[in-house]
Amino acid sequence: MGIDQEIEQIAAELLDDFQKKRDAAKQPVKPVIVDIIGKLQHLLFPGIFESVLTGGSAKNKLNVMLEEVSHDLAAQTRLALRFDLRYKDTEQGEIDKTAWEITRQFVLKIPAVKELLEKDIEAAYSGDPAAYSKAEIVISYPGIYAAMVYRIAHELYLLSVPLIPRIMSEYAHSVTGIDIHPGAAIGKYFFMDHGTGIVIGETAVIGDNVKLYQGVTLGALSTKGGQSIKGVKRHPTISDNVTIYSGASILGGDTIIGEGVVVGGNAFVIRSVPEKTRVSVKNPELQFKSSGNISTHIELDQLDFWHYQI
Repeated sequence: MGIDQEIEQIAAELLDDFQKKRDAAKQPVKPVIVDIIGKLQHLLFPGIFESVLTGGSAKNKLNVMLEEVSHDLAAQTRLALRFDLRYKDTEQGEIDKTAWEITRQFVLKIPAVKELLEKDIEAAYSGDPAAYSKAEIVISYPGIYAAMVYRIAHELYLLSVPLIPRIMSEYAHSVTGIDIHPGAAIGKYFFMDHGTGIVIGETAVIGDNVKLYQGVTLGALSTKGGQSIKGVKRHPTISDNVTIYSGASILGGDTIIGEGVVVGGNAFVIRSVPEKTRVSVKNPELQFKSSGNISTHIELDQLDFWHYQI
């Protein structure tokens, strides 16, 4: 048998195996979902991403875009519902009705999503002296983009839409480096400064006025239980007015970070912290060596206000 025949045979085997497991036509289409995110971004921030959006044409453009989003989202939701085993015995007509009802409920939530995003932008502007304007934040800050996609995906998650929320959140992850599970519950005035490397797990709960720096993980202590711990709270609860600095890891479903806590960089927290506490790792020591091999050791006692050692 030649190489061409062997390749053809292998391709046939791979296709046969795939079709036995899942009908490809039932899966949502990622590029369409990414396009939905883009259109929703325009709807949530009208005039920011268009060169011209003024006068009577503005309302018409938004109407058309909202109709397109509704149509595309309903079609992708229909595919997602068919892909979900919970609907494997449901008639197509019922799936179509469910998809349109989910879409209707989501569209009604768009103004509330916009309101939350405006508060996130306010938190970013007031919390970052490097910000020139709120428009700059909307256009260029990866943390705001990730927050926008999260808040969209979270509404679909609450409506029990399969697959699509994860496609959205993982797309945002791929373009920003920020990984927020759509199941996480995040309050108002949420700001991720720089943002790269932040991970927020499915069952994390975050209050109002919380600020996270790059590299923060709100994760689980262990996932070795696999599917047996699905639905169990595995990720921490972060109360209002908490700041968590870069590289900190806060783990565990029973871990509660109290109101007003400040967690220092690179801290590793696996138990609850009382309110208005400052948390840090033990002060490190810096060593300086000159060209004459004279060594100087300096303890970083500048951080002596961090009084809660872990």
